[in-house]
Amino acid sequence: MANVFQSNHPLVQHKLALLRDVNTEPKRFRELVREVTWLLLYEATEDLTPVERPVTSPMGSTMGRVLVEEIAFAPILRAGLTMVGPALEMIPMAHVWHIGLYREEETLRPIEYYTNVPKKATAEVAFILDPMLATGGSAVAAVDILKRSGVRNIKFVGLIAAPVGIERLSIAHPDVPIHIAAVDEGLNEIGYIVPGLGDAGDRLFGT
Repeated sequence: MANVFQSNHPLVQHKLALLRDVNTEPKRFRELVREVTWLLLYEATEDLTPVERPVTSPMGSTMGRVLVEEIAFAPILRAGLTMVGPALEMIPMAHVWHIGLYREEETLRPIEYYTNVPKKATAEVAFILDPMLATGGSAVAAVDILKRSGVRNIKFVGLIAAPVGIERLSIAHPDVPIHIAAVDEGLNEIGYIVPGLGDAGDRLFGT
């Protein structure tokens, strides 16, 4: 699909292989998520629009280009939390809005249990952060929440996606670009991505 951007950068693919490895312990797993988040956000922010401003360096004056758009990161709890740190290291002035969703085991539909998003958006661009795009239900719900707040420019940034999740998000919100490291085969009978990397939250937090 035209609005799906899969990173084929060698560093992303190398780190993704380590993330998949069942022997990667939680500490290293968190470090790898951090590193891949940096690289994916580097690509996902390529179309932000800086403006020119005069800058004086120790050796003289020139015109620099700086970001003026208000930006927000919207992690889907709980796994998305680990992506916030590296995101803020790249864009420290960004807002952080938390979206709490979990999947009902039988129906796999998203249940909202906590949301901290302003009623009227204070950012022009919002990045939804979630390592996995599986059924797509949580991603669609998160976009719904952000759009109700008035955000017009929304992007999804994750590690691994299943085709059904991509399709569901793209049909519901064709204007939302999807930035990921890999598109996997599909989902198993309980809605986990195959081959995937397991339950991202459990592996991140050692639960």
